Amino acid sequence: MPPRRRPVTESSPRPVPQPVVGEYLTPFLHYLEAECGMAANSRKAYQSDLQQFFIWMEQTRPIPLQQIDLSFLGDYLQHLHGRQLAASSIARHLVSLKMFFRYLVLEGVLVESVVELMNSPKLWQHLPHVLSPDTVNRLLTAPGAEDSYPRRDRAFLALLYATGCRVSEVANLRLRDVHLEESFCRCVGKGNKERLVSLNPIVVLAVQSYLEHERPPLVQQKDCEYLLVSRTGRGLTRIMLWNLVKKYALRIGASLDVSPHTLRHSFATHMLAGGAEIRALQELLGHASIATTQIYTQVEHSRLKAIHAKCHPRG
Repeated sequence: MPPRRRPVTESSPRPVPQPVVGEYLTPFLHYLEAECGMAANSRKAYQSDLQQFFIWMEQTRPIPLQQIDLSFLGDYLQHLHGRQLAASSIARHLVSLKMFFRYLVLEGVLVESVVELMNSPKLWQHLPHVLSPDTVNRLLTAPGAEDSYPRRDRAFLALLYATGCRVSEVANLRLRDVHLEESFCRCVGKGNKERLVSLNPIVVLAVQSYLEHERPPLVQQKDCEYLLVSRTGRGLTRIMLWNLVKKYALRIGASLDVSPHTLRHSFATHMLAGGAEIRALQELLGHASIATTQIYTQVEHSRLKAIHAKCHPRG
């Protein structure tokens, strides 16, 4: 007996699968580079933060973009808190999410960004670690005959402190950016913003000595445009320069927390102590907002309070 056929019914259309949130990561990173002019290191930080969100989302509750709400995002922030991340790190993750969802709204993927309704965790404002002028002088003169390339290292340390540049800006200096006769260099900072930074006579002499004695044997016949080069004739990376600062800080017995950014903080604080105006310091540091520069006024104020407490009879 032939099998009974089931009655033919009109089947409901299959739901169109929603795009996975991670599929928008690559075009978002291209947007950060092309439209926002964001540096490579910043893009890598955004990428890392968002990838962690995607992994958590896949493991916890994979849902379409349109269903992400405050409760869902609150669970993610609670997850980050459970990892014992600092408030500053959680705030950075939230900024990455806000930028990503703003991009989705811009592209018409979402109508609105629910992330905008979330507040960043309150942060304690930590004053940056600053070296004394005497410690800076000992650090700048630390490279000696026992080192492979002392002239290069002295030139690097002098550039870092005298200009207040970020370590990535010094690493990316090209020969064409440095004008020793006119005593200035051209730096490219965050967002590909260019600024001119003055070079004092000590830096000029240190760079001249390096260019005359150490750089030619290092590059030999190679066509390297970077100012600071390694033993292979290639440009020094940010990590290599970071390690150099750590090496010489350890040699002079400075704190283990000393980093290239410590010299930037020291530059800013010493400039204010010498009478520099806050607006001029903002331009020298390449800060987009004056609020970022104002933290150094608090550092200087805390230094004055310490001097008062030490020296005043009723301190």
